[in-house]
Amino acid sequence: QVQLVESGGGLVQAGGSLRLSCAASGRTFSTYAMGWFRQAPGKEREFVAGVSGLGPTTYYGDSVKGRFTISRDNDKNTVYLQMNMLNAEDTAVYYCAARWAVAATRSEEYTYWGQGTQVTVSS
Repeated sequence: QVQLVESGGGLVQAGGSLRLSCAASGRTFSTYAMGWFRQAPGKEREFVAGVSGLGPTTYYGDSVKGRFTISRDNDKNTVYLQMNMLNAEDTAVYYCAARWAVAATRSEEYTYWGQGTQVTVSS
């Protein structure tokens, strides 16, 4: 089993930045693809960003391209999401997810999930 714990959420003004972290358990972290998803009230869970295992390949949802950056530190078993130029539409619970090797944009393809961290952007 892989356990994921998100941190770094909070309240931020529009135009500001936040950096989310996802700490993972296990000794095979580098083999897992990691993803960030978000879900706002009344909305479906939305793909935000993903990074493949054992490689630099990254993917981003259309709504965050150019503003968000996903990265990973395998020595720390941690994935990050740097969020810049935040706006009210970014308000959501952000979830970290993991699956073996290949990155995916569908939530159904991810095996492990964190509990989420709330991001609220005030206008």
